[in-house]
Amino acid sequence: MDRILLWALLVIGIILFCFSLRKPLIKDTLLVFLLKAYFSTFFGVIVAEEKLVEYPVRFLGQYFDTSILFEYFLYPIMCVYFYQTSYHSRLLGIIVQCALYTTALTFLEVLCEKYTNLVEYHGWTGMYSFITIFLLSFSVRMLMSLINKREQSTG
Repeated sequence: MDRILLWALLVIGIILFCFSLRKPLIKDTLLVFLLKAYFSTFFGVIVAEEKLVEYPVRFLGQYFDTSILFEYFLYPIMCVYFYQTSYHSRLLGIIVQCALYTTALTFLEVLCEKYTNLVEYHGWTGMYSFITIFLLSFSVRMLMSLINKREQSTG
């Protein structure tokens, strides 16, 4: 059943990614996606190597200790949608939207931890996930703001 859920999440992720590319700012969309995958790699590897979180059922489990579906695909897609919906927002709106997206993602992770073998916490909690997801998402969003300001001032 867990493998079916993984495949369903992959299909949903592909559909969401395709829809995200239909919006303007494709360069920004791809940059956010790649930045998020890049930064989440460091934290995911540390958390997995320290055995704080385990992923018993995962894609390419013989090669990766982390959930590559989450870290390299689903989480970056969530960040793309967060970036797109907060593009014209002020700081308070960005923080609120980041908290909402992070809450939804953390809630889904906690459900998966409780009811599936996709993720198991060992010395980790949903609050730690919330904090790290929020900080990483907010950091990428702020980095994109800086990149866009720099690009506008030189362009």
